[in-house]
Amino acid sequence: VARRARPSSIASVIAGAVERAMSGGIAEFTIDLALPDLAATERLAVALAPLLRVGDVVCLHGDLGSGKTTFTRFLLRALGVADEVASPTFNLVLTYDTTAGPLWHFDLYRLEAPAEAYELGIEDAFADAVSVIEWPDRLGSLLPEDRIDITLTITGDAARQAHIAGHGAVAGRLRALAP
Repeated sequence: VARRARPSSIASVIAGAVERAMSGGIAEFTIDLALPDLAATERLAVALAPLLRVGDVVCLHGDLGSGKTTFTRFLLRALGVADEVASPTFNLVLTYDTTAGPLWHFDLYRLEAPAEAYELGIEDAFADAVSVIEWPDRLGSLLPEDRIDITLTITGDAARQAHIAGHGAVAGRLRALAP
């Protein structure tokens, strides 16, 4: 059963969600967070980074300009990548060596059919890397059931609303986001 908290401070929302999740056997874990500025978005990425493992899939949803690539830059920085992080819009996929293992950053905006993702090596990424996917809806049924969905919604110049949902095996790990 999905559980939802009302937007509030990051700490109080996470603490409440963790308490509910610890009641046992969750297959889904959700949190809504207000991200009033870029620093809050960075803190979320820093909190998520140590929870990621090879085989994890992080799906970033949101309109153009909602901060998907910015979030990924913060996440990569938190995972030890010091190099400039480019948007994979034209390359479709960029790879990085991180403290969590290899990370493949996909931008599937220009994909016309889910099967095109095979040409990008998405099966290898799902098995051997952390996958961060912008525009994951382009994958259709190829999207794994065990994943983290992060939906970013613009609420102001630098402000965003983040809805985070962990599905399947990864859901339990999101409990560790509690302060």
